[in-house]
Amino acid sequence: MSSALLLDTVPTALLLPPLILHPFADPAGPERLMESSRASLVLQGMLPAGEATPADLDHSLMTGRFAEVQMLYYVGKDLLRWIDQSMEFVASNASRVPAGIQRQSFAALLVQDAPPTVEAKLRKWGVADYKSIFARAIGLNCMFANAPPVGLLAPEFIRNYFRYADQLFAAYQNQTSFARLTGSDFQFELYSSGEYSRMLERQWMD
Repeated sequence: MSSALLLDTVPTALLLPPLILHPFADPAGPERLMESSRASLVLQGMLPAGEATPADLDHSLMTGRFAEVQMLYYVGKDLLRWIDQSMEFVASNASRVPAGIQRQSFAALLVQDAPPTVEAKLRKWGVADYKSIFARAIGLNCMFANAPPVGLLAPEFIRNYFRYADQLFAAYQNQTSFARLTGSDFQFELYSSGEYSRMLERQWMD
């Protein structure tokens, strides 16, 4: 049974703070992820191994998975910062928002019912499965206070981090009952950090 509480529609859509995502500065990141994806397919028998040994493939898989953990951790920091800002918005607009809003309300909004403009922008950026990415990013931030070094993580966790991250997000959402928000009632804009900085510079120059 869902812990979310059903809400009446908010009369007028409210504008939340913008969600700003910072790029993860790892020049080798995309290459590592591609190698990891290929290694995973080879290990499943879906691609030929070529000259790569099982040990080589496993190393590529683990290296890529660890890079994914690192990147998701930093995405999660941005998401949780936005959730904190949105909770501040709620505190300042108590008379305009429904009762029962918790941090989990905004986590669910991000993962399950983001505004169409946000979904469109993510697709433009090439982010297809943003729901899983956002959920896992939040889940990993529930466990780690800082980006974990590779030596801190057990191989089992690295290999199957996505399953653990999914469970961490589910545990986070099930901590309390919360009001469910909709993307039509609570709007927000999505920007990359560079895009947002340029927008502010233009405003200051006007």
